[in-house]
Parts: sequence; C-alpha cells; structure tokens
Amino acid sequence: MEEKQTKRTLLDVRDLSVSFSMYDRGLQKKDLEVLHRLSLRVDEGEILAVVGSSGSGKSILAHAVMGILPGNARVEGEILYRGERLDRKRQEALRGKEIALIPQSVDYLDPLMRVDAQVIGTRGTREAQEAAFDRFHLKKDVGRMYPFQLSGGMARRVLICTAVMEEARLIVADEPTPGLDAEMAMETLQDLRKLADGGCGVLLITHDIDLAFHVADRIAVFYAGTTVESAPVADFLAGKEALRHPYSRAFIDALPQNDFRPIDGVQPYAGSLPEGCLFAGRCPQRSAACAGDIPLRKIRDGEVRCIHAT
Repeated sequence: MEEKQTKRTLLDVRDLSVSFSMYDRGLQKKDLEVLHRLSLRVDEGEILAVVGSSGSGKSILAHAVMGILPGNARVEGEILYRGERLDRKRQEALRGKEIALIPQSVDYLDPLMRVDAQVIGTRGTREAQEAAFDRFHLKKDVGRMYPFQLSGGMARRVLICTAVMEEARLIVADEPTPGLDAEMAMETLQDLRKLADGGCGVLLITHDIDLAFHVADRIAVFYAGTTVESAPVADFLAGKEALRHPYSRAFIDALPQNDFRPIDGVQPYAGSLPEGCLFAGRCPQRSAACAGDIPLRKIRDGEVRCIHAT
C-alpha cells in the first residue's frame, strides 16, 4: 500500500502579536495591540481561508507576513516560511517573487503608470502580461489605460494579474473578490484553487465565506485579533454542531441563509480587551475559568481557543 505523502508547511505563524505606537490624550505615548498571540499555518497545495468580522486583524496579518507594516508597528512572535524565520531581510528578498500579495485596496496601483507596465514590472514579459489579461477577461487595450480609467472590477483583476505573473509559492490574497460579479468572483477563486492544486499555498482573507466554502481546504476564524478556531472546511459545511468555538457557531448563524441571526454585544476594541477569553462577554458558556489563559489547542482535526470545546 502506497504511503500518503505529508504536505509541507509553507507559512507557519506562531503566537504573533502586532502593536502600534500611538499618542493618546495629553500626548501620552502608548502601544495599541491589534493582534494577540495569533497562530495559523498554510501548507503547500492548500487554501486556508481566514474569516471574521471587520477589525478582527485579517489585513494586519497579511501585511505582517509581507513585511509592509508601517514604521510604528512592533511585531512579536514568529513567522516562518518553509521552516525558516521570515525576517525583514528575507521578506524583502521574497516579496513579489516567491511570496505574492493580492492587496485589498486598488490604491496599490500607481496612478501615474500605465496598467500594462505595472503588471509586467521588472521581471515579467509582454507575452505573460497579455496571457494574464486574457485569463482574467481584460481586453488588450486595458493595458494602455491608467488606473483612474478602470472600473472597480477591472482594477481588481489587474491586481490579481500582478500577483500571478511570478512563480509564487505562497499567495496572500487580501479580499480579492470585492467589485467582481458573482461569476467572476468564483472564477477568480477557482484560479486560486488551480494554483493551490499545483503546489502553491494560498492564504485567502475574505468576508465571503460562502464563496470560500467552494475552494478552501481549511478555515481559520478570527475574533478581536486572534485565531479562535481553525478547522477543515467540511466541518463548516456540516453545520455549526460540528464546530468547536461558540463564536464560529454564531458566525455561521449570522450568514444570510441562516436569516442573519445575531448575538448580543460587540467585538471588544483593541485598546480595552478583557482578561482571558476575548469572546467571554458574549458567550453563553462563559464561566469563571474563562478569565484565565486560554491557549489554542488541538481537538478533532482542528484547533480551538476555548476551555469548553470538545
């Protein structure tokens, strides 16, 4: 019997914390921590979809991996790429080559440069640029345009073209589908699926969990700047009873097909986080023990940050 080959981990984020230095009232300097002991991994050949409400730290994670956080950011913990620490020097060497970003904002396009030149960059070719345009349904004359002449959907597709020009091993896709119609959004995610099937690892940050269900292998749920659960997509498709964390179950309840069922309360602000479990104030299972340290632990082929999970 042939032995099953183990997939290699491309990206391994361990206890990542990110804070920003800022000035409060009276010009008092303080650190605002927006990611807290966040951990996840992306294996070769898989798509890990990261979901969570706005302000949960999804884009900050993308910027930390790419090494493009602002100068007032302080990073603690470890980010490993292919088993080696991804420090600033290595990020600069790999960024745009082995590690590619599909950014959330179309403002990443240079407003003073024609689109084709931006997609070609310093290492691409005209033939590769035209092939990418054809793949993402962009007409040839779009290359002669400037970003202000593009529609939102066209600009989004141009950004995707810039990321697939190189033979990237890891793609960080930060909300790659806003501005695209349903058909093009699904086609874009299917293209990411093809890249993963070819051995790429994809970190897919998205608000559209329904689309992610069709292409992702695993889903990581963020809440208030940390990972509360990571599990195979099959568990999410099976229904909330198969999930481990009460916030993951509430997240599923809030989907349109489940009548947008809400829960009381709001996600805590980064500057006033509670001790222990960050979800405790909204959780029906909370107990006194939830005020203590809550590590991320393995349960049923997944990981969860909850002492009550089984």
